[in-house]
Amino acid sequence: MSHIDGARGGQGAGRTGRLGVIGGTFDPPHYGHLVLAENGRVQLNLDAVVFVPAGIPPHKPERPISPACHRVAMVEAAIRDNAAFRLSRVDVDRPGPHYTVDMLALLTEAHPESTLFFLIGGDSLAEFCSWRDPAAIVALAHLAVMERPGWEADVDGLEERIPQIRQWLAWVDGPHLEISGTDLRRRVRQGLPIRYLVPPAVRRYVLAHHLYCS
Repeated sequence: MSHIDGARGGQGAGRTGRLGVIGGTFDPPHYGHLVLAENGRVQLNLDAVVFVPAGIPPHKPERPISPACHRVAMVEAAIRDNAAFRLSRVDVDRPGPHYTVDMLALLTEAHPESTLFFLIGGDSLAEFCSWRDPAAIVALAHLAVMERPGWEADVDGLEERIPQIRQWLAWVDGPHLEISGTDLRRRVRQGLPIRYLVPPAVRRYVLAHHLYCS
């Protein structure tokens, strides 16, 4: 696992022709994130997948978010055993507001030779038109969407809002794990196990730093 500095390039910069990007609060990172990243890497023939912990997401003002130092450390622990996974601090090291379109613009500037694939779940695609400047997002990156059983994307509806979005969509087939950060934090507060829901190193970090206990 190596680091990518979104503002200046960094270790591994200039060597990634097809670059996957997965963003989120990662509070905590869990196997759902890793399954999306690995299936996207294999099926889309990506050279690397960059995990980008969010700064302060504007769509989550209703709850406190763990300090960036903890979330970054947990991502590092989660991806350490996969040489194709990398960490970028591009979002946590810049002032807000922290929008996806700005994060992708910075990564594009740092890696102009790379084609970006922004990895999301089908639920995120359904809400995509409510994001800040969705047309600019698809101008910066393909949307690599993991489908879920029984779910069908309303691509026609999306194309009415964002012309020609269809050509920027890529589909990832893989197991959809019903794991959420909200539920993981609740389980920790209630003293329930999170083993087999997060990587062992993440679980150890959560317990060692007494995260989500209150």
